[in-house]
Amino acid sequence: MFYYIEGAVALMEPNLAVLDCGGVGFELCVTNNTLAQLRVGERARLYVYSSIGEDRFDLYGFYTREEKHSFEMLIGVSGVGPKAALAILSTSTPDALALAVMSGNEKALTMAPGVGKRIAQRVILELKDKIGKESPGFSMENGVSVPAGGSAGSSEKLADAAAALGVLGYGNSEISAAFKGVNPEGLEVQDLVRLALKKMVR
Repeated sequence: MFYYIEGAVALMEPNLAVLDCGGVGFELCVTNNTLAQLRVGERARLYVYSSIGEDRFDLYGFYTREEKHSFEMLIGVSGVGPKAALAILSTSTPDALALAVMSGNEKALTMAPGVGKRIAQRVILELKDKIGKESPGFSMENGVSVPAGGSAGSSEKLADAAAALGVLGYGNSEISAAFKGVNPEGLEVQDLVRLALKKMVR
């Protein structure tokens, strides 16, 4: 199906954008974060998730591949549909979502309209479990190590940051390369995630 759609932004409404591609207007459901990156009349490329049913053909557009991957993971959680996934990603960036899952921060998820405590708990439980099954464990090898004199807490922070990046779809080799030579002392998990993301610009 569609991987991405690129064209001029013809229309913008809450949670909706229309891209004009050669005279054909593609209507895409989008998050607030994606919408904030668009300007009417300017060209844009949105990565697409297609949802096809008996009486529907819905397209969801995302400004980054990380946001699309997060959306796909969210709708894979039992009880979480596209509407709830868009709501969560409208109040949380992909890296903020990853950190919320890894830290068990229900409050960050319930900030999304229509997302209650029960759904937030399910998202945290199932995504953490999924990460554990998909990723056999992050190794501190390949240049990723705690500097001499580093604390056990530094190892934990690196591991938590690596797990958060796993939520975004990055593999162990990419994570190892991004953390190579990084000294985690004095940095929080979110700082390590942001630092790695800057090095993994796609």
